[in-house]
Amino acid sequence: MYNLVLLAAGPPEWTHEQFIDWWRGPHAELTYRLPGLRAWRHTEIDRALEPRSEGWDGISVLSFDSPEDLRKALASPEWADAIEQVGDMKGRRIAVTGHEAQLFGD
Repeated sequence: MYNLVLLAAGPPEWTHEQFIDWWRGPHAELTYRLPGLRAWRHTEIDRALEPRSEGWDGISVLSFDSPEDLRKALASPEWADAIEQVGDMKGRRIAVTGHEAQLFGD
């Protein structure tokens, strides 16, 4: 799998719960439509283990078969719709991509 990993914090005027509800609700409805999306895992962050890790609300891992499939998704109208929905939300995010290696478990 080739993954797009997003670490995000919601807008400062939103509660953590509001942001997670939006992310797993209205924003998810657009994300599900991405062409080539094979899997999507989302983790709601409920606490930081150290001070430098504080301030984040969740992590999404969007999986595709290949880097080319991810590039197609990022060039799609569906991605443009998702980005438009985010608009000028004033949250924070870190976005990275890479090949997945399963190291343990199913």
